[in-house]
Amino acid sequence: MTTFPVGLDVAGRACLVVGGGPVGARKAASLVACGADVTVVAPEIAVSLAAGPGLRIERRPYRPGEAADYWFVTAATNDEAVNQQVADDATAARVWVNVADDPAKCSAVLPAVLRRGPITVTVSTSGSAPALASWLRDRIAGVVGPEFEAVAAELAARRAAIHAAGDTTEGLDWRTQIEELTGAMR
Repeated sequence: MTTFPVGLDVAGRACLVVGGGPVGARKAASLVACGADVTVVAPEIAVSLAAGPGLRIERRPYRPGEAADYWFVTAATNDEAVNQQVADDATAARVWVNVADDPAKCSAVLPAVLRRGPITVTVSTSGSAPALASWLRDRIAGVVGPEFEAVAAELAARRAAIHAAGDTTEGLDWRTQIEELTGAMR
């Protein structure tokens, strides 16, 4: 499977995580960190999951069809039948769905992610080898250090100033500016 890379704006949008174990907890935390309004549904909830801003927990089984009420859904249970039901419901409702460790049931696979302020670097193997994606992400983290947050902030400020002056940023030699800003890092 070849996937189309995209970043989803989930801020303020209802997302569902079915499964309250460690995998579900990680998926929920990632969504909350991006500003999503997350509901976790599971009969049992991991100790690491606690309701708070952006996170609602419902201790109950998944209800058939409820995936249709969300923008994005993740199934992260150890019950194949539940994961299949979630995937089928989401697909029928045209809702993007990720089923942990089962790319064949996914309409969205989740990459390994490196965040440095506004910089997001993702690595994907289209769900075929997640461990390789994580390994590559960790190698990239050694190159894209936290100092790049300042570079991103400076470029954003320059871009905003150009737009504020009524000009376009299209066609500008951004590479030279990036080289100048990062030259001191070498």
